[in-house]
Amino acid sequence: MTAETPRKTPLAPITQDVVTLPRKLPEGGRINLVGLTRDQMRDALIAAGTPERQAKMRVGQIWQWIYHWGLRDFAGMTNLAKDYRVLLDAHFSIEIPELISRQISEDGTRKYLVRIAGGHEVETVYIPEEGRGTLCISSQVGCTLTCSFCHTGTQKLVRNLTAGEIAGQVMLARDDLGEWPQPGQPKDETRLVSNVVLMGMGEPLYNFDAVRDAMKVVMDNEGLSLSRRRITLSTSGVVPEIARAAEEIGCLLAVSFHATTDAVRDRLVPINKRWNIETLLGALRDYPRLSNSERITFEYVMLKDVNDSDEDARRLVRLIAGIPAKINLIPFNEWPGAPYRRSDWERIETFADIVHKAGYASPIRTPRGEDIMAACGQLKSATERARKSRAQIAAEAGL
Repeated sequence: MTAETPRKTPLAPITQDVVTLPRKLPEGGRINLVGLTRDQMRDALIAAGTPERQAKMRVGQIWQWIYHWGLRDFAGMTNLAKDYRVLLDAHFSIEIPELISRQISEDGTRKYLVRIAGGHEVETVYIPEEGRGTLCISSQVGCTLTCSFCHTGTQKLVRNLTAGEIAGQVMLARDDLGEWPQPGQPKDETRLVSNVVLMGMGEPLYNFDAVRDAMKVVMDNEGLSLSRRRITLSTSGVVPEIARAAEEIGCLLAVSFHATTDAVRDRLVPINKRWNIETLLGALRDYPRLSNSERITFEYVMLKDVNDSDEDARRLVRLIAGIPAKINLIPFNEWPGAPYRRSDWERIETFADIVHKAGYASPIRTPRGEDIMAACGQLKSATERARKSRAQIAAEAGL
């Protein structure tokens, strides 16, 4: 976009209240075991005819096949009797989202377009770094929050993902990276997917139950086995669910903050009109897991001449006083038609220095995957991009 291109003023509507748009499951079909918690799987197995006294043992066996070995069919579960495998196959399936396309950035970032039930698409991003690999996963098809700087926010919410579709993104990435262990081979302690961040498409706390159940699966130490401190949930500020997230999920918390006044945050993050900065910070100060070892991460996208002044930096420090925190400064990742520009690098560094001198870690996030539209705030399904493109073409043609 050239400097001469006019930019429309971003006006985002107020967000809805907490919404739930669950997937309507078909009646009478096989139940997908992926995403069920241990208790849910146990109940399902008993309902399908597994003797109650055997159910706990069967859950342990099936769990290891699915989540440790990455097996997708019951026939290969060789420590189960053949007739029991037939019973399982009649009642259950082992399904994860379908990989539609994979793009690999020059910096090694991988963006996956995945298709879920109903033909909907979401995007998942894998970011390899020295000593770690972070998987950014989605929790909704689209988003209801309409944050004006976020590409995902320009598409409407279609529905919530199921727990299986959320946990399945981790399994899909392990498929692509060849990370499942091989029977009879030496155990490889290297974890290519070592961290998970719920920072993809959607607001995780607007799909609380499915996110909680999926993370129980991901954190289970007999399967995917990621510790809760390697999982970060990012919220735009759904205040009523924040304490519940600490108690029922227990992972680390990140907050999409992005502004230091209600006037600016109302425009950037419209959920602020429902729960303003003071209300949000009050909830964060009461966060049950808050400590110097488990700090809250404040995400702050740097927008030129919008929220990047020295006064913004000083005000940010005053606002979060007393909260163990670090500030992730995110250079704005532009997308076609974006109503903002990235702050100048010198301005970002000056902002970071003010925050750092006040005693807070203020790393500047290195943009990753920009050449494949995989950077923070750029996720939007290919179908949605194509639909917008067709609409623009029709408008230009006067149709």
